[in-house]
Amino acid sequence: MGIPAERIERLTDLAREAARDGNDERAAEYVRLARRIAERHRVALPRRLKRFTCDRCDRYLVPGRNARVRTQDGHVVITCECGAQSRYPYEGTDDN
Repeated sequence: MGIPAERIERLTDLAREAARDGNDERAAEYVRLARRIAERHRVALPRRLKRFTCDRCDRYLVPGRNARVRTQDGHVVITCECGAQSRYPYEGTDDN
């Protein structure tokens, strides 16, 4: 793992901690920094950062606090407070 990837991981951890402590502005700043480092060094963002951040407002999403998580037709739909939605496929169990 290179230095940019390590820095992105550290910023992801800091964003999660700040969001859980209620400091949303600081968490958003960490998310913006991580995205900028990833773009500059052409490193993929970790799945954890992609799935739990809002693309529109850069918030770190905490389900139940600033994000709503629902399942719908084989997808997980995550809705941010700003109204932006993200959909991710999942393999659910068949209840038939």
